[in-house]
Amino acid sequence: MTSTFTATRRWAALTAARRWVAFTATVGGLAVLVAALPWLRGDDPARSVLRARLGEREPDPEALAAVRSELDLPAGPVHGAVQWLSGAVTGDLGRSWVDGSPVAETVTAAAGVSALLGGVAALVAAVVGLLLAAPAAWTATTGRRPRAGLVAATLTALPEFVLAAVLITVVAVNWRLAPTAGWFGPSHLVLPALALGVPTGGLLARLLITAVEATAAEPWVHTWRAAGSSRAELARALLRRAVTVVVPQVAVLFTGLLGGAVAVEQLFAIPGLGRIALHAGLAQDLPVVQGCVLLLTLVGVAAGGLGIGVHRLLLGPAGPAAGLIPAVPASRHHGRPALPAAAALMLLGGVVAGLLRDADRVRLDARLAGPSWAHPLGTDPVGRDVLAQLGHGAVPTVGTAVAVTVVSLLAGLAIGLRGGAARTGAADILNALPPVFVGLVVAAVLGAGLAAAAFAASLVAWVPLAVHTRSLAEEVRASGYHRAAELCGAGPGHLLRRHLLPAVSGPVARHALARVPATALTIAGLGFLGLGAGHDSPEWGVQLAASVTYLERAPLAVLGPVAGLALLGVLAAATPTRAVPVAARRGTGSPWAA
Repeated sequence: MTSTFTATRRWAALTAARRWVAFTATVGGLAVLVAALPWLRGDDPARSVLRARLGEREPDPEALAAVRSELDLPAGPVHGAVQWLSGAVTGDLGRSWVDGSPVAETVTAAAGVSALLGGVAALVAAVVGLLLAAPAAWTATTGRRPRAGLVAATLTALPEFVLAAVLITVVAVNWRLAPTAGWFGPSHLVLPALALGVPTGGLLARLLITAVEATAAEPWVHTWRAAGSSRAELARALLRRAVTVVVPQVAVLFTGLLGGAVAVEQLFAIPGLGRIALHAGLAQDLPVVQGCVLLLTLVGVAAGGLGIGVHRLLLGPAGPAAGLIPAVPASRHHGRPALPAAAALMLLGGVVAGLLRDADRVRLDARLAGPSWAHPLGTDPVGRDVLAQLGHGAVPTVGTAVAVTVVSLLAGLAIGLRGGAARTGAADILNALPPVFVGLVVAAVLGAGLAAAAFAASLVAWVPLAVHTRSLAEEVRASGYHRAAELCGAGPGHLLRRHLLPAVSGPVARHALARVPATALTIAGLGFLGLGAGHDSPEWGVQLAASVTYLERAPLAVLGPVAGLALLGVLAAATPTRAVPVAARRGTGSPWAA
């Protein structure tokens, strides 16, 4: 007994040591990566600093030498990373290479702004998500299958920077109900929080509806219903059980809001972490970028740990011995195909009609023209046909987003299904990194372009899927049938094929489909900030970036790609992923029967 206990303690200590080594290696690797930005781009750090200070004027060798001496610039990326990490351990983040201000003060002030904005946006997202998911829980109390959240899917596909531009144009400029930009009081918080929180709330509602659908197939629901529980009581229990699955995702969404609000911060001129990191990265002000990355990393780890802790608290005191019976996907789906067919026809019709038109013809005499027989959706700021741009842009936009989503789904399932309890780690660190920062690094190595933007999006898109898989897998491992299979001698391969994959693949695949529009928006956002496809590309993000300034004058130039993304979201929402318990699969009857 003593030897077994000692071996268990040694194994736990070894596991903890490996986890800390992986964590330290991830942080150190990020430090080296940030420090290597000038060398990746082929720039001299001193030249980058002088360019930021003096504009495009070519500096002389004496000025470069003076800057190197003044700032003690590192001779290489490894030396720069070690130098910065040694100071960061003592709380010294150095000084800005551009204006000489202390980095710690700059980053702390920006973190307070981003935390306030992200917190209010997360509150907006939670309210929107719960309001949209409540009808699904109410429907599930009767034994009927909840309908897909089409409103939630449409909100998920809404670009944050387009919503921000609409709010600025309508609410701030036309109605004069809020400031247009700046950060000087509570009134400046409302519109940015809505622009960030409403689309995130749509994604949260999609996750909640999927969780409600799976939860309603669990046996305890039938027991409660047979015992005469009221619909309101059962609906509350369903939502609470669904929130248990989604809580880790909320932490992921909050961290993403904190670091990924660059476009919204740019439009509203908010001095947050994302905007400061972008400007510092473009100016090669490495100490500021390193400070932002360090703070976002710490926030990501803290949020990931908090999400795991709350998930275990909601799961119950029994923990891994809870004896849950999660739902698994059925082999067939009997939903109504009318809505997805209509959305597919509308999207396909618009794309085909656009592909038959010339997307490259520029007519400056027809700039921002309204709809006509020649141009059904009008023209863009340089006179190109919007319908043609919509059709030709569908291939790079949708195709790239789908490819990134497939890769992210496979990576998320593979990483999330690994054995062991959920813990914070590299995934939480990577999730904390703004896609813009990843885009800067990838653009430095590969150059700006659609392929670089897609690669940057794929490096972070797998993290939410892995967290979702990890949460579901932990509940499956706590189920009675999984533990019984283990006691009967089932091996890891059998457990993976027959229990884990069937239980988690459906909800996670639907989550991945829900993120196709969001992935397209991530790529579009990189294009909006000049890190994606070129300005002459028909990619939808580039179209939005070029036309969003003229929203009030030519709304169809923006509504075209937005409608395409919305239809894509409807298709993702209507994709069949039905869930029933294991017992129902073995012939005891469908729990969705009235």
